[in-house]
Amino acid sequence: MDVMLIVVAALWGAATGLLVPRAAYRLSVEPEERWRDSCPAGHGFTGPAGGWLGGPGCRGCVVEASVPGPGAAGAPVTAEPSVAAAAGRASVRASVSLVRYRAVAPVVTALACAALAVATGPRPELAVWLLYAPFGVLLACVDVRVRRLPDLLTLPLAGAVPLLLGGAALLPYEAGSWVHALLGGVGAGGAYYVLFRVNPGGMGFGDVKLALSLGAALGWYGWGVLFAGTFAGFLSGAVYGLGLVVVRRGSRKSAIPFGPFMIGGALLGLLLGALSATP
Repeated sequence: MDVMLIVVAALWGAATGLLVPRAAYRLSVEPEERWRDSCPAGHGFTGPAGGWLGGPGCRGCVVEASVPGPGAAGAPVTAEPSVAAAAGRASVRASVSLVRYRAVAPVVTALACAALAVATGPRPELAVWLLYAPFGVLLACVDVRVRRLPDLLTLPLAGAVPLLLGGAALLPYEAGSWVHALLGGVGAGGAYYVLFRVNPGGMGFGDVKLALSLGAALGWYGWGVLFAGTFAGFLSGAVYGLGLVVVRRGSRKSAIPFGPFMIGGALLGLLLGALSATP
């Protein structure tokens, strides 16, 4: 076991996971709405990549939090200082709440990347899994918040995963099949599309698009892994739904965000496939 590889993968996961909260907040909008351009305190997002890269807070929140309160030396004078101060504190609290709510993202991403490194080892497909992991966490966060999987993520991933796996297939020590990855993506996407047509209320079209990339990743290790990862997603989603019914927080017809279960099931499938694969 290459300890250094695992450590590097975990650090990669933690670093990219730190970028998830801001992107998740910006993308957590209704389907007809454009992504958010400002933080909860009303400050516009700035920085690299048009403000998409960075922590969940923003520079404006930091500046506002550092401004002395009314009556302190150097504090700005307003017509109603008590009202302005209260509004400022409320805005800062909203941003801090967002930071705390999304503090788990770096931990989850780091653990997922470390687990993938342990199972896959120094094989070329590991690079694809590590690139996918933060986007998987991001999609799960958005789906939990607003129950949708934005095309801005699912469609590029549907094309990028097969393309990257095609590159991995050209390198030595790979332990999968690019043809199976392509067929897995088409097969999983087609199966989810049928389920969507049969029961549109229980399966979103975003799930169909997500299945394209997850199916390609699972298909890399063969049909058995594809089935296992897909089944794990459905099983975990069913258990969660049943739990909601048992504790009376939902009914059999209640809609749940299925994306996180698809992604979690795919992670289990990839770990199983990587551990059992031989280059």
